[in-house]
Amino acid sequence: MIQNHEIDYRIVGEEMQYVEIELDPNETAIAEPGAFMMMDDGITMETIFGDGSQQQGSGLLGKLLGAGKRLLVGENLFMTAFTNIDTGKRHVSFASPYPGKIIPLDLQQLGNRVICQKDAFLCAAKGVSVGIEFQKKLGTGLFGGEGFIMEKLEGDGMAFLHAGGHVLEKKLQPGELLKIDTGCIVGFTSTIDYDIMFVGGIKNTLFGGEGLFFATLRGPGTVWIQTLPISRLAGRILQYATTSRREEGSVLGGLGNLLDGDGWQ
Repeated sequence: MIQNHEIDYRIVGEEMQYVEIELDPNETAIAEPGAFMMMDDGITMETIFGDGSQQQGSGLLGKLLGAGKRLLVGENLFMTAFTNIDTGKRHVSFASPYPGKIIPLDLQQLGNRVICQKDAFLCAAKGVSVGIEFQKKLGTGLFGGEGFIMEKLEGDGMAFLHAGGHVLEKKLQPGELLKIDTGCIVGFTSTIDYDIMFVGGIKNTLFGGEGLFFATLRGPGTVWIQTLPISRLAGRILQYATTSRREEGSVLGGLGNLLDGDGWQ
């Protein structure tokens, strides 16, 4: 097992944040493809198979199995490693992909394991293992939606997640239960018990607009919650992009467009 690199960092910005990581000589940070923003001279960039933690199993077969799970759920087989090969401190920055917040996680302070949405991971210190977490309960598997297949971050180094909108960190006491939309979960510590619950009620089912199921999280542990899941944002944009306003009637439709700031078409 590779020891996690101890990296320093600072988070810059408000709505569109980026994290700047300070690397000592020979220190390495890993990131998903597409997260890179900028770096100082003296840092090398290398595409690696998996996360470089060697926790996917020894030998080629173990690495292939670990990478195959990521490929199965639409994740990339490769990550990018950024290593400081200079003699002084150097900096590399990674940007958030959409408006929201970057969440720093010190895994050593969080039981060395955090479960998160599979698109939430941004970057981490080398040595942090980034794997796939399949929920074992039948109800979760059939109806979990966004929360069914998640990522697990393991190790004792720093990792960074990205979430949409505002982010709330909530600590649950032993036995305390939180009911939440699956898409609003960013991540939670491994001590949290995660399951799926049926909303119930014919009116809720037909007219509630929130889906038939929601997640239940039972403490003890810490949960990170986002107010704007990317799936919800994308769905709303798609709705406005593909739906004609004429269903409101010729008069009300035009008035609605005017009030919305679209003007007369």
